[in-house]
Amino acid sequence: MKSIKFHRGIGAGLLLLLAAPLLHAATPAPVVDKGDVAWMLTSTLLVLLMTVPGLALFYGGLVRAKNVLSVLMQVLTVFSLLLLLWVAYGYSLAFGGDGAVIGGFGKLFLRGVTKDTLSATFSAGVALPEYVFVAFQATFAGITGALIVGALAERMRFRAVLLFAALWFSFAYLPIAHMVWYGPDGYLFAKGALDFAGGTVVHINAGVAGLVGAWLVGPRLGFGREPMKPHNVTFTMIGAALLWVGWFGFNAGSNLEANAGAALAFLNTLLATAAAVLAWLAVEAALRGHASMVGGASGAVAGLVGITPACGTVGPLGAIVIGAVASLCCVWGVTGLKKLLRADDALDVFGVHGIGGIVGALLTGVFTAPALGGTGAAGFSILRQLGVQALGVGITVLWSGVVSVLALLLVKLAFGLRVPHEAEREGLDITSHGESAYDG
Repeated sequence: MKSIKFHRGIGAGLLLLLAAPLLHAATPAPVVDKGDVAWMLTSTLLVLLMTVPGLALFYGGLVRAKNVLSVLMQVLTVFSLLLLLWVAYGYSLAFGGDGAVIGGFGKLFLRGVTKDTLSATFSAGVALPEYVFVAFQATFAGITGALIVGALAERMRFRAVLLFAALWFSFAYLPIAHMVWYGPDGYLFAKGALDFAGGTVVHINAGVAGLVGAWLVGPRLGFGREPMKPHNVTFTMIGAALLWVGWFGFNAGSNLEANAGAALAFLNTLLATAAAVLAWLAVEAALRGHASMVGGASGAVAGLVGITPACGTVGPLGAIVIGAVASLCCVWGVTGLKKLLRADDALDVFGVHGIGGIVGALLTGVFTAPALGGTGAAGFSILRQLGVQALGVGITVLWSGVVSVLALLLVKLAFGLRVPHEAEREGLDITSHGESAYDG
């Protein structure tokens, strides 16, 4: 008879046991709840909304008018490419096999996945159609690669972006996803790392890749000497709003069931983001004498990033603290730290996603404690959990950094990384895509 493989999925802090195969007819069959299926399909659609158009518009508004279409194209195309690679081999390597660091090739091109195969949720005896889980996780893989685009904007060759995205997905995203999310088999899961919806797998992973890319690709022409202001802050605001809406699928969907766990993640996502917006604007008002729309949008994203690893295991008050602290740290990340690093991270991928992800991952180890309103078990040790969280952060930073360096060097050998200087001055919209966003 068919067996049900209980994946780690993407909820952290919930001890998920591997169910044995169905051995005889007397064993009750897992129940597939139509409400869970409807919620997860909706969540998948919301993560798509986060990327196209949400992330695309957020990034597109922040670049100069001559490069807006190039950024929209890169987000759209990287996302599409990684969806196909996910089905080809990504799902099998991330959520298959029994290795501690990477999975196996047993489900290449979704071999063996049918309408009848199931993936587990966090409730015993409750399952999802495996197709639902494959689709949901595909959108996570796609948006993670698309996030990196922001660090490399306005100067990298289109085909170089695509090749780098494919290499990085294969050798950075998939192993980290397997280690963190693949049940007791995954190395970091087995250590007890908590990452409910992707603080390490998505945000730190992409943030580090963006920083390495900014260093190796080099700064934009005129960086530090010429103004490079956002060309359309309205686009950025719309993009940030769509990210916030879509993030409820990202975070609450990571619960895999339409129950109180999803409600907790939903509420925490709401509150942390609100706190982060206010924290960022308060800093701007204190330091610059005014609060900006770009600051408000950036604060929203910082709060969303910060609460991502913690949303299912901390209480609402903990979420507010995490959102505010992550936002304050990200303000420093895109100002003081950016100058120290001497990197032209064009749209602050590391400053927001990298720093916000690190802060959120560490604070997850604090506010999951029951004494602070979290859902941790009795005897939860903040000090021990902080150590485990730090291990996860360290492995992700090192792994993504090394893979990014090697992948960019290969891309440089194959295509070169940058467009010619003349093309960069004219703008990538015309020179790379033969189109212009605005007539005249």
